[in-house]
Amino acid sequence: MTGTRQVRPDATARTTLGKAADENFPVAPFFLPRAWRDDLMAVYGFARLVDDIGDGDLAPGGADARHLGVPPEHADDRLLLLDAFEADLRRVFDPADGAPGHPLLRALGPTVARCGLTPEPFLGLIAANRQDQLVGRYETYDDLAAYCELSANPVGRLVLALTGTATPERIRRSDEICTALQIVEHLQDVAEDLGRDRIYLPAEDMKRFHVTEDELARPTAGASVRALIAFEADRARSLLDAGAPLVGSVRGRLRLLLAGFTAGGYAALDAIAAAGFDVLSGPPKAAKPSLMRRAGGVLLAARREG
Repeated sequence: MTGTRQVRPDATARTTLGKAADENFPVAPFFLPRAWRDDLMAVYGFARLVDDIGDGDLAPGGADARHLGVPPEHADDRLLLLDAFEADLRRVFDPADGAPGHPLLRALGPTVARCGLTPEPFLGLIAANRQDQLVGRYETYDDLAAYCELSANPVGRLVLALTGTATPERIRRSDEICTALQIVEHLQDVAEDLGRDRIYLPAEDMKRFHVTEDELARPTAGASVRALIAFEADRARSLLDAGAPLVGSVRGRLRLLLAGFTAGGYAALDAIAAAGFDVLSGPPKAAKPSLMRRAGGVLLAARREG
């Protein structure tokens, strides 16, 4: 197991970590203890980098590939990069083969040691991005939910593990919130995902609302696309409602953090609705006042439940 000394990120790692500001929710807000912020950012750095590998959105210059030992001529091979990333991750948990090569994985080591984390959630996130290279369409909602089990739910489980608050009930609620957040992100990014030849709207729902792939490629959404997005947004809202009691099950600063995550989903859904469910002309983003109002509402509900 790696030591507990905090690792200073290099310029490439700082670029990845800087993307936290663009998320729908606060990743490691100031009110948390410093150790929690460090641990959350270490996990975020892993999750953000594996997504960037899967999306082909790495920083220019090939530094990430070099850190992972991937030759420059293969720096665009996403599956090869994911394999190398997994091999480097395994060094975090079993350093017999040496220290990890990537600075974000070296930074993850102290968190893994301090919190007793297991490899499974991290491997799930890698598996989701491998799936992205092979699967671009989902026939049913259940198929999409199974993908979210890999792509989103491990993050919430890691947050509970980092804070020592995991129970079966909290994990179930967390999974509902994380799946909802993933669906919301998919709704915001329909046009961007289509540019990568991916559609995260279930094909059965597209058929139900008479939406074709060609309609998703238009600069603005027509009535049928808007109806489909409204349907999926309602589904995500129901998941958030089901998972929200998680916030009331914890106390103190963790309650504030989980309220922020949950409120981020609600506020993003509000932004989608305010755009008339037209997500094709640009990803609707929540304004900070909306996020704060939603956070207040989530905390008020948690206080009543608690």
